Amino acid sequence: MARYVDGFVIPMPKKNLALYKKIATNAGKIWREHGALEYRECVLEDPNPMGLPGFPGLAKTKKNETVVFSWIVYKSRAHRDRVNKKVMADPRIQKGMDPANPPFDCKQMAYSGFTVLVDR
Repeated sequence: MARYVDGFVIPMPKKNLALYKKIATNAGKIWREHGALEYRECVLEDPNPMGLPGFPGLAKTKKNETVVFSWIVYKSRAHRDRVNKKVMADPRIQKGMDPANPPFDCKQMAYSGFTVLVDR
């Protein structure tokens, strides 16, 4: 079965991780209720495995920041579009966030949609 994945790389102030976890836990529940197959939020643990360039360089993190790497899995791009439309219309998604005080700078976040090449 072909899958589609939305991927996110987010430079996150370390002091905001607990707040972000609360927001992400709520968001994951909502995405899954509206049909997402998987919802994952991960925090950086090994910044330079095998000496290769890591996500902190890619995300241009500051000294007080870490990286959150996230993905959501869908059946297809069309399925993603249907699920996201429902999520964005769900009042609970806005209720959990304060737009005046987000836990990270949205302008630093990277987000893209991906067709799955290998699914083993």
